[in-house]
Amino acid sequence: MSDCCSAPGLLPFEHALANMLAQVSPVTETLTLAIDQALYYVLAQDIASPLNVPPHDNSAMDGYAFAIDSLVANKTLTLVGRSMAGAPFQGVCQAGECIRIMTGAKMPDCCDSVEMQENVSVDGEQVTFLQEKSFGSHVRSAGEDIQLAQQVLQSGQKLTAVDIGVLASLGVAEVKVYRKLKVALIATGDELKSPGQVLRVGDIYESNSFVLAAMLQKLHVDVIDFGIIEDDFEAIKVAFISADEQADAVISSGGVSVGDADYTKTVLDELGEIAFWKIAMKPGKPFAFGKLANSLFFGLPGNPVSALVTFHQLALVALTKMQNGQPLKRTHLTVKCITDLRKSPGRMDFQRGILTINSEGENVVSSTGAQGSGILSSLAKANCYIILPSEQGKVPAGEMVNVQLFDEFL
Repeated sequence: MSDCCSAPGLLPFEHALANMLAQVSPVTETLTLAIDQALYYVLAQDIASPLNVPPHDNSAMDGYAFAIDSLVANKTLTLVGRSMAGAPFQGVCQAGECIRIMTGAKMPDCCDSVEMQENVSVDGEQVTFLQEKSFGSHVRSAGEDIQLAQQVLQSGQKLTAVDIGVLASLGVAEVKVYRKLKVALIATGDELKSPGQVLRVGDIYESNSFVLAAMLQKLHVDVIDFGIIEDDFEAIKVAFISADEQADAVISSGGVSVGDADYTKTVLDELGEIAFWKIAMKPGKPFAFGKLANSLFFGLPGNPVSALVTFHQLALVALTKMQNGQPLKRTHLTVKCITDLRKSPGRMDFQRGILTINSEGENVVSSTGAQGSGILSSLAKANCYIILPSEQGKVPAGEMVNVQLFDEFL
């Protein structure tokens, strides 16, 4: 275990992430789905286009198709036919002739340009062009969007609504995808109560599983929620054994702090190979990761903000690799901080911030206020993390800081 230079005994965040990812193996099982059933699945094949899109030259306007050379001698051409979407002109447009054409219709043979209908005058079969035109005006070329054999989608992409539309436009009816992960959620603690229950003295409402389940739904996995398990060795052991038998990954919140007097560590030591880390990050110093008999285990801190941040920054990255997805792309900006930030050297700090644009049009960030690990509202108000490196001390207003924009999961 590596030590952080200013926080002896703490594992640097980057080392913890790399250590964890090195032990994650992606699923290999695939299935073939119709494209209307494949939304948010991870693609298990590269998709190359079987055709040009569009498949032929077509008009971008309602107007008149013609050969540009026909306008050299005369600005008036003879109308000899029509080309409609789905009903193209079947003949050949000769010199001095033009074709009435609709948006999306196939360009007639020997026509290379289109003039919009607003820029011509029509007298019976005679069409006079009122403006100078250039070769190829208002024509969409075959393959302008996608060319035959062009790679369109890559293995590892999570299929979006637009991706499904692209597949349909290529005539692709079904795709090979990786199966969904199964993820078990476990909360332990006699003091925890579900929303709707009456709180007794010393009780609190359990919120971590609700936040995590919502984020996991966005990851597109099957969530197995074991609910709240009482502080009882046998009950916790039964829950973990059952979760391990059903899931690819098991996630618990609470009970991973060094010195915690509970049964979770004892059960995990008996059932698997789990490392309990103290990570040089704030919030979220206590974190556990390892392997049970059939699944990976992620042990999150109990405090709501710590649980959410460690899940988002660590476990979610690992789960994305497990489902064969491409690495998460997160947007970072360097911006001016307009509030003082409290910080002591020793841990990488994921403070919650609000990114806005000031009156000069500059991106600026401010703190959401109190940053305690139990203040979930600090995340509800935020739209970004202010990420301060471990060696950083307090930040006075006006300094530049690194912000990471919240992504689709938050």
